[in-house]
Amino acid sequence: MTSPGLPADDLDRVLGWVREPLEELRGGRLFLSGGTGFIGQWLLASLLHADSALGLGLEVVVLTRDPASFRRRAPDLAAHPAVELWPGDVRWFEYPKGEFTHVVHAAADTSAGAAEQPLRLLDTVVGGTRRMLEFASLCGARRFLFVSSGAVYGELPADPALVPEGFPGGPDPADPRSAYGEAKRLAEQLCALHTRDSLVPAVVARGFAFVGPLLPLDAHFAVGNFIRDALSGDAIRVRGDGTPVRSYLYAADLSAWLLALLVRGIPGRTYNVGSDRAITIGELARRVAETLAPGKPVVVAPATASTGARSRYVPSIARAREELGLEVWTDLPDALRRTAEWCRSRGAVPADVPAAAATFVPRTFVIDVDGVLATLSPGNDYALAAPLPRNIEAVNRLHDAGHRIVLFTARGTVTGLDWRAVTEAQLREWGLRYHELVFGKPAADYYVDDRMLPVDALRQMA
Repeated sequence: MTSPGLPADDLDRVLGWVREPLEELRGGRLFLSGGTGFIGQWLLASLLHADSALGLGLEVVVLTRDPASFRRRAPDLAAHPAVELWPGDVRWFEYPKGEFTHVVHAAADTSAGAAEQPLRLLDTVVGGTRRMLEFASLCGARRFLFVSSGAVYGELPADPALVPEGFPGGPDPADPRSAYGEAKRLAEQLCALHTRDSLVPAVVARGFAFVGPLLPLDAHFAVGNFIRDALSGDAIRVRGDGTPVRSYLYAADLSAWLLALLVRGIPGRTYNVGSDRAITIGELARRVAETLAPGKPVVVAPATASTGARSRYVPSIARAREELGLEVWTDLPDALRRTAEWCRSRGAVPADVPAAAATFVPRTFVIDVDGVLATLSPGNDYALAAPLPRNIEAVNRLHDAGHRIVLFTARGTVTGLDWRAVTEAQLREWGLRYHELVFGKPAADYYVDDRMLPVDALRQMA
């Protein structure tokens, strides 16, 4: 295991989503700032997992202010033979020797404590980015990825519902609470200038809201607080009136997105990184309850202090989707379950689960595609397959109830043709929700299985 206890299947999923782009890192030497944070650890774990699976021959130098602390928190990452910890502050670190192929700047302090020191925060973000860009230029980096933030848009209006990269708004420079967003804007400007002057090709990733393993449950992240309450509290408590609108991208999806942007993003271009599936904070709390602790009450209480939260914070991801083929692969209920399971396994929450939650037992359903979810295709031309709406609706209900859906198909096992792209496109078009698509079912005249269900029984269970 090459991760800070991150789920192996999540790392496998990252690899599956961006296997082809990752090949472009073969033989690469990467320099990573922020490797000890939420985003950085996911990136580092994903890179090391890909390196092991594909034999990429990577070297990753990780900038950290406290190598000893990182070794204690993530010993498997820190001790990996492909990893070197480089001590220093992002604002004035000594440059490591030699050439680097890729530089990722993901260092950012988003804690509530950092926001209380806006001058220091601005200096760290802007000065650190300048230092990282200068280093990338000197070491001959082929690519530079800067992890920015949707905070650069400032207060977002209700229209547009999904904010595009070209949105002309920005933070209020007279408001000290805007220091983080303003600092990120200035840092993005530095990236643009370095790209324009051919010093280093920089790509900007504007991150929004995320959920997943390593997300703190006791910080100022609403989704983390709700998961904590669902697993250990008497109720899920909402600060404020629950009306702010957010969206959440799962950490594994995030890691895949950033890796794709690192190698395939257009230099000088900015990409929103997040989910475009909006949900109010109040609805989020209820969704957490339904998913993790059915029957647990949701309490909406007045805010005790101003959080400076935006009323709406949801990105348009059309650019990333159209240019790079990136998607929100993990839906919110699955993201919540995966996060909660990891927290439980790591002892991040009490092991005892509320009785209401214990009444639900998730099951795994392995479901054939053709003949169950789609019509049979004459001559095995699966592009002609049509959906079977009643069965798809039943599977979606099982999925949304918390069960795991694995699709199993023999497409291509006789002819040797690769039907994955066509199949995945069909499933998206038909609106089918699932967790895994497996190819390799042997073609046969009959299948005998002790757990086989007829389609009618599947619909009844849903």
